[in-house]
Amino acid sequence: MIAIFKREFKSYYSGMMGWLLTGVLLLFGGLYFTAANLQGGYTNFTIALYSFVIVLLIFIPLLCMRSFSEEKRSKTDQLLLTSPVSIPRIVAGKYLALLAMFAVPVGIMALYPLIMQFLGGADLVASYAGILAYFFMGAACIAVCMYLSVLTENQIIAALSGFGVLLVSYLLPSIQTLFTAGSGIALGAFVVILLAAALVAGLRSRSMVLGAGVFFVGAVLLTVLFSTRSAVLIDAFNAVLSGLALFEPFLEFVNGLFSVNALVYYLSVIGLFLFLTGQALEKRRWN
Repeated sequence: MIAIFKREFKSYYSGMMGWLLTGVLLLFGGLYFTAANLQGGYTNFTIALYSFVIVLLIFIPLLCMRSFSEEKRSKTDQLLLTSPVSIPRIVAGKYLALLAMFAVPVGIMALYPLIMQFLGGADLVASYAGILAYFFMGAACIAVCMYLSVLTENQIIAALSGFGVLLVSYLLPSIQTLFTAGSGIALGAFVVILLAAALVAGLRSRSMVLGAGVFFVGAVLLTVLFSTRSAVLIDAFNAVLSGLALFEPFLEFVNGLFSVNALVYYLSVIGLFLFLTGQALEKRRWN
C-alpha cells in the first residue's frame, strides 16, 4: 500500500498536472480569502471556503480522472491486479495519494486564519472547524470520483462523469424545491427514474420482457401512490435527494456550528464508495 501511495503521489508532481491543480485551488482560495475576509471583514474563513466550493466541481474530477482509468487504458492494471497486494490495499494506496494531493493546498490555506489573527482578529475555532469539514467534504467527493474512474478507461469520460455527478449533487437543494405534492415535474421525474430502472433491469438480464415488466409494475404502483399518497411519496423522494446532496452538510459549519453528523455523513460516503471501488476491481480481477 505504501509503495502504491508513493508511486501515485510522486506521479502527480513529476508532471505539470499536480502543480497546476494545486496552483489553481490556491489561486481561487487566495482570491476569495482576500474578498471575503481581508476586504469583507468576515472573521470566519469558512465563509471564503464556501464561496469557492464550486471550484471543487472541476478540481476533484480532474484530480481523480487518471487514478484507475489510466491504468486500464495502458493495461498496467493487469499487473496491479495480479500482484500480491490485496484489493483493499490497492484502493487505500490510491485514495490516500489523492487525499494527500488535496491536503497540500488545504494545508496551505490553513495558514490564512493565522494571517487574519495577525492582522487584527479571527474566529480561529470556527475557521479551523470549517477547514476540517472542507477537507472531509473534499475527501468524500474524491471517493465518488475515484469510483467513477474505475468504471472507464477514458480519462475524459471519467472527468466529465465526475463533474456531472458533483454538479447534480451541488444543485440538488435547488432541484428539491421543484418537487411538491401533485407536481407534474415530480411525476415526470419519477417516470424517468422508473424508465431508467426498467432499462437497466432489461440490459442486465438481457431480457427486454423483464424490463417491460418492471416498467409496467412500477407504473401501476407509481400511479396508485401518486394519486393517493403523493405527499408521502414526495417527502420520501426529497429525503433521498437530501442524502445525495454532498455539499449541503458543509453549510452548518458556514453558519458557525460544529456538526458531528456532517462529519459522520462524509465518512459514510467515503466508506461506501471505497467499498464500491474495491468491488469493481474485484470483479475485474476475476474477469
